[in-house]
Amino acid sequence: MRLLLRTTDPVKLSWLVALLRDQGVEAVVLDTHTSIVEGSIQAIPCRVMVPAEALEKARRILREAGEVPADG
Repeated sequence: MRLLLRTTDPVKLSWLVALLRDQGVEAVVLDTHTSIVEGSIQAIPCRVMVPAEALEKARRILREAGEVPADG
């Protein structure tokens, strides 16, 4: 699994994961529970991870949607 994006925005997170899955890219969200434990201050971003072989496709999908992947 490779890092695609970090975000503290739960709405954006849900939308991005749905967008990726609609395009056939299986996305996994890490650090959700850690973020929740910290409360609503959103100090710890969640990580969106994708399989290594799908990383370039996922980056393209994010760019086309106006988002910036972790690599910039």
